[in-house]
This record gives sequence, structure tokens and C-alpha cells, in this order.
Amino acid sequence: MPAKGFAGMAQRLIGLFDHLPYSLLALAARIFPAAVFWQSGQTKVDGWHLSDSAVDLFRDEYKLPLIDPSIAAHLAAFAEHFFPILLVLGLASRFAALALLFMTLVIEVFVYPDAWPTHGVWATCFLVIIARGPGIFSLDHLIARRSR
Repeated sequence: MPAKGFAGMAQRLIGLFDHLPYSLLALAARIFPAAVFWQSGQTKVDGWHLSDSAVDLFRDEYKLPLIDPSIAAHLAAFAEHFFPILLVLGLASRFAALALLFMTLVIEVFVYPDAWPTHGVWATCFLVIIARGPGIFSLDHLIARRSR
């Protein structure tokens, strides 16, 4: 016998979410963090070139250990453009999510350790893609389907 009142409404609402396709969740888990990284990458470039302020940022604020600020700025600018494109397309999705998860961990540990709630959300999205895949709205899915 179905519950009545508020409990019944809550059960029906939860039932609707039970039918939400994983592929829609995976699409959101790919697109939204990718947008954050893309926007961050855009702040590091001036046209097709790395901006001077990007190198300054890595030298004066981020201060990553073991890597030259110029190299770190170039690598970050590349990664923040390349991997989000892969994620949005759903191409090499698990690899792209793993790369961005690594970047997230570096940012958390060495750059902004107090931003763990934000980084935790990004990491969760990436872990979902790594564990379960990008879903049917992806080039990975199309490639896998054609290779069967």
C-alpha cells in the first residue's frame, strides 16, 4: 500500500529520480567540470600564446615544487584546454577524467588546499566517469558500438 501525504510525495519524487538515465548524469559530470577547467585555461592564454601573467602566476602564487614555473604554466594551459575538449566530446573519457583528477589533486595539495569542497565535487565527477564510463552520449560509446 503506497504511503500517503508528505511521505508518499517524497517516495514518488524519489521514484522519478530512480528513472534518471545514467548517461544524462555522466554527461553533466563531463560537461560542468570541463567548463571550469576550460575557463581556467582561457585565463592563461593570449590568443595562441601563453600569457605573461600565467607564468607570473605559477612563479609568484602557485609555487609548485619540482617544476619550473614556465613549464608548469605551459603544461597547465595545454591540459586545461585539451582534456576538457576530450571530456565534452566523450573521447578517451576515462583518460581525460584521470588527467583532470590528477590536476585537481595537485591544485588541492599544492595551490589551494582550503578549496577542498570545490575540488571534492570535481573529483567526484571525474571518479564517476573513470568508474562507470562516459555514457551513451559520447564518442567513446559510438566507437565501442562500431567495433563490436
